[in-house]
Amino acid sequence: MKANKNYKFTNKAHGKWGIMSTILGLISIGSFFMAIYDSFQIKGEAGANYGLVGVWIFLFASIGLGLGLWTRTDQDGYHLFPYLGIVLNLVALFMISFILYAGAYGL
Repeated sequence: MKANKNYKFTNKAHGKWGIMSTILGLISIGSFFMAIYDSFQIKGEAGANYGLVGVWIFLFASIGLGLGLWTRTDQDGYHLFPYLGIVLNLVALFMISFILYAGAYGL
């Protein structure tokens, strides 16, 4: 039986700020869907608390996007989590922007 000798030794690691960017993106998207679900459950009679959730989503997604972009510039690590964080946070920002646009123009 032939042994696999294609080992790749490296000092690269996943950066903690890239992982944090991904976590913030997941929190933002999860909070968005929970707020939408709860708003449907109470038949659209959402109070100021749901607006505050939107502000937190925007803040978390903005910080996560910044962390993802900042970590992406690191040459000594893997780039899976920064890219994933960038995508998730951009999706969260797009979703909250769409909700604000729909509320302002009555979609």
